Amino acid sequence: MTRIDDTFQRLQADGKKAFVAYVMAGDPDYDTSLEIVKGLPDAGVDIIELGIPFTDPMADGPTIQLAGQRALDGGQTLQKTLDMAAEFRKTDASTPIVAMGYYNPIYNRGVERFLDDAKAAGIDGLIVVDLPPEEDEELCIPAQEAGLNFIRLATPTTDDKRLPKVLQNTSGFLYYVSITGITGAAEAQATDVGPEVARIKAATDIPVIVGFGINTPDRAEAIASVADGAVVGSAIVKLIGEGRPVPEILEFVADLAAGAHRVTATPTEPASG
Repeated sequence: MTRIDDTFQRLQADGKKAFVAYVMAGDPDYDTSLEIVKGLPDAGVDIIELGIPFTDPMADGPTIQLAGQRALDGGQTLQKTLDMAAEFRKTDASTPIVAMGYYNPIYNRGVERFLDDAKAAGIDGLIVVDLPPEEDEELCIPAQEAGLNFIRLATPTTDDKRLPKVLQNTSGFLYYVSITGITGAAEAQATDVGPEVARIKAATDIPVIVGFGINTPDRAEAIASVADGAVVGSAIVKLIGEGRPVPEILEFVADLAAGAHRVTATPTEPASG
């Protein structure tokens, strides 16, 4: 059981949906970024996605691309991202952290060393967007053997033939990308997302969390109503990029979290064993 598994078990027992927030590590600078990350749990964030800045982010729209560039220009590195997680863990032992990024920095560091260091820093799961299931031996399986969840993305183009392959070796939760295209490109619609989430949930017991295109408390509520939770990234990162004060950013996050948390679900009994 990881912190991610524990969090979903607690939320399900309480009849609540999850709110997940994404921020780019080191944006706009290390100290401000760490202050924001440390404030996320009190703002209602159940799981933190911590972006690893990378020079060639294929899946990210302009907002997150610019965040990564700001972080890199400020000297953020993979090591500093792990350091940030470790610093966060000094005051928070329970909120899960998912490191999200691309394989190149991990490959350059070396998989075994990276997994050892990530585990020591308090990372709970990985989302590596450019490693398909066909490459599971590369990182996914070693990560799970090291006790980290490996979280996969599914999209509107993941059909019934492809879905079993995507779900294979996925753990923690499945991240459903609500739109085709890049982050921040369009708004997620619950009427479109709901049937797709139901189709996926018919094939797996793991939670399905929806991201991309969620930018208001009402939209977070709408998406959470048809899934196990909602992810917001670009809308938060946009405020960081505008140089808004940290309390204002965290207040915005709290409003989004409150939207997702307005949705109630049928509580479940904790699993025994």
